Amino acid sequence: MRVPPLFPLLAFILLVPAARSLAAEAPISVATDQEHRGWHDAIVLRNRVVEAVIVPSIGRVMQFRFVGESDGPLWENEKLAGKPMFANPWRANPGSFGGDKTWPAPQSVWNWPPPDTFDTTPLAVRVNDDRSVTLESPVSPRFGLRAVRRLSLDPTEPVMRIETTYEKISGEPVTVSVWVISQLRDPVAVFIPVPAHSKFSTGATPTWSVPAAFLQHEADWLRFTRDHAATHKTGNDGAILIWAGERQLLRIDLSRIADANYPDDGCSVEVYTNNDPVPYVELETLGPLKTLRPGDRLSATNTYRLARRTAGALEQDVRALLAR
Repeated sequence: MRVPPLFPLLAFILLVPAARSLAAEAPISVATDQEHRGWHDAIVLRNRVVEAVIVPSIGRVMQFRFVGESDGPLWENEKLAGKPMFANPWRANPGSFGGDKTWPAPQSVWNWPPPDTFDTTPLAVRVNDDRSVTLESPVSPRFGLRAVRRLSLDPTEPVMRIETTYEKISGEPVTVSVWVISQLRDPVAVFIPVPAHSKFSTGATPTWSVPAAFLQHEADWLRFTRDHAATHKTGNDGAILIWAGERQLLRIDLSRIADANYPDDGCSVEVYTNNDPVPYVELETLGPLKTLRPGDRLSATNTYRLARRTAGALEQDVRALLAR
């Protein structure tokens, strides 16, 4: 019998623990079946800086936060914490569950409440080999569309990316845009950069009117604050939104396609502010409109960057985040 050389055998014995150690120290980890505010199916995607919390049973990304902290910018409806999905949460508790989700735009194609599988259905989940997570909705009976969302983290930066894809499976052609809604906690302010060659002379669409006390055009951005007494909405043809809280900032980016047709008079970013007693805001991104027929797909990607406030002025923190 031929005896294997000693060195290769020892090398193998030594390398197996090392390989296991490297796997344990991988830059991105995925933990399944976690508890989050009463739900027990949460998936936590984590790098060394930030983590994202996904709850498939309610079809949402519920939090994006720094590792070691219990809260992040995303708003979560405490009245619905741990509760199962049901037919129309909006009717019972305005604001729904909170978190980050997708609806088809424009809203005029479905009016209200939000349509079936896009807002009131648990999502199937898959953890991919590259440590990304994919969420997949059932096919909407109304639109013949399936929504697929792939969430990933940067290996080292406080950055999350969500690619949202609509797949046309059945039914008549439908013209839609990928609309992503991030419900966020009551901010100090929301900043909406105005493109250098914006089509809107005031920096904002005239589709909605916001009192000057809550929306100011300052230099190259709009500063939007929440009205406690009334709801408001605005938007423009930009590609960046910044939520600013007391301790954190969240920047959301999308890629705007030149000369494409966008909903809501050409808006690709929008902000909605809710009134009391449900204090949240929505940072919304919209992709270009496209007519989908069975077999067609439409995708849009959002990039989310989390940052900490400094002891300096808020405007300085926002400028620093815009420079990244």
